[in-house]
Amino acid sequence: MTLSPDWIVGFVDGEGCFSFSLVKNDTLRFKYQIQGEFTVVQHKRDIALLYKLKSYFKCGSVTQNHGERYHFRVKNLNHFLTIIIPFFEKHQLQTNKRFQLPVFKNICLGLEAKQHFTEEGFNELKKLVKELADLKK
Repeated sequence: MTLSPDWIVGFVDGEGCFSFSLVKNDTLRFKYQIQGEFTVVQHKRDIALLYKLKSYFKCGSVTQNHGERYHFRVKNLNHFLTIIIPFFEKHQLQTNKRFQLPVFKNICLGLEAKQHFTEEGFNELKKLVKELADLKK
């Protein structure tokens, strides 16, 4: 089975997640690191689908999540900006994730522009991370 863009959109609408987290790190200037990921989780019986996503996007990894659950995960900022976001801008998500994607993109663009190196920029990105989390509720 070859994955079609429409199939991928439907699958990600149901099983995918666009997220950013603030991870405590006392060695950093503002004491937190902003980490993003695009993830799709499946039971190990469907791990072949995760490998097909990895092959389709030509990035990310497939690893054990917990127990018998595995995930396809992308954590690379460049891959977000050049592969994942453009795909979902071209092939629009249908669920609430379509509102999450622009916020996810704005965080990525802020990180790419190194806004997190200033206190003002870091605080703005923190607000966007909270907004993205609120959109997932």
